[in-house]
Amino acid sequence: MATLILLKAFILGIVEGVTEFLPISSTGHLIIVGDLLNFNDEVGKVFEIVIQLGAILAVCWEYREKIGRVAAGLGSDPVARRFVANLFTAFLPAAILGLAFIKAIKAHLFHPFTVAIAFILGGLVIFWVERRSFRVRVDDVDDMTWRDALKVGFAQAFSLIPGTSRSGATIMGGMIFGLSRRAATEFSFFLAIPTMFAATFYDLFKHWHLLHAHDLAVFAVGFVTAFVSAFFAVKGLLRYIAHHDFVAFAWYRVVFGIILLVYYRAELFQVMG
Repeated sequence: MATLILLKAFILGIVEGVTEFLPISSTGHLIIVGDLLNFNDEVGKVFEIVIQLGAILAVCWEYREKIGRVAAGLGSDPVARRFVANLFTAFLPAAILGLAFIKAIKAHLFHPFTVAIAFILGGLVIFWVERRSFRVRVDDVDDMTWRDALKVGFAQAFSLIPGTSRSGATIMGGMIFGLSRRAATEFSFFLAIPTMFAATFYDLFKHWHLLHAHDLAVFAVGFVTAFVSAFFAVKGLLRYIAHHDFVAFAWYRVVFGIILLVYYRAELFQVMG
C-alpha cells in the first residue's frame, strides 16, 4: 500500500511539474489524474498544494540570477522597481477575485465536466490568437508599463476557472496586448511566483490541521518530482517557442477536452438533465 501511494505521488508530481507552466492547465490535469488515481480526498488536496510549491521553486531556480539582480537593485535601480511594481499590479486582479469567489468556484466548478469544457474553449482561444496578427510593442519584460501588467493580470484572472490554465491565460493575454511571444511567456513565469506563493501559503494556512508526519514521504516524493519536471518543462518551453507557435497546445487541449467529455459522459448527462 505504501509503495502504491508513493507511486501516485510520483505520477502527480510529474503531472504538476510538466503542466504548471505549459498552456494546458495544471489544475485541470490534477483534477482528472487525481480522480483516476483515487487520490482526491482532503489529504490529496494538501498534497497538491505542496507539489505546486515545488513547481514554483523550479522557476525561482531557473531565474535566480534575474531575481537576485532585481532584489539587489530595488533600492537604486528604477528598472528593478518597475519590474516588481508590474508584478504586484498584475497579481492584484486574480488575488482580489480569488478571495471573493474561490469558495463558490471550488464548490461548483472543480469537476471533470467543467474542466473538459474549459480545455476546449481554451484551445479555441489559442487558435484564434495564433491566427491573428497582433502588433508587438514589448520585446522584453523590463519594458512593460503598469498598464501592460494590469491587462495581463486581468487575463490571468480567467485562470480561476479550473481547466483554463494560468500560464495559457497570461501568455495569450500578453500576446493580445502587445507582448512578444517570449516576453509574454517569461512574464507568465515571473507572475507565477507571487501568485502561486500566495495561493500556496493561503491554502496551507487553511489546511494546516491536515498535515501529518506520516505523510512526509508522500509529500517529499511529489515535491521533488514536481520541482525537477517543472524545471525541465520551463527550459523546454522557452526553447520550443523560439521556433514554434502554440497551435500544438491548442490541438492538445481540444482533443483532450473531447476525450474527457466522452469519458465522463454520464456526468455530462446529469448536468444537462
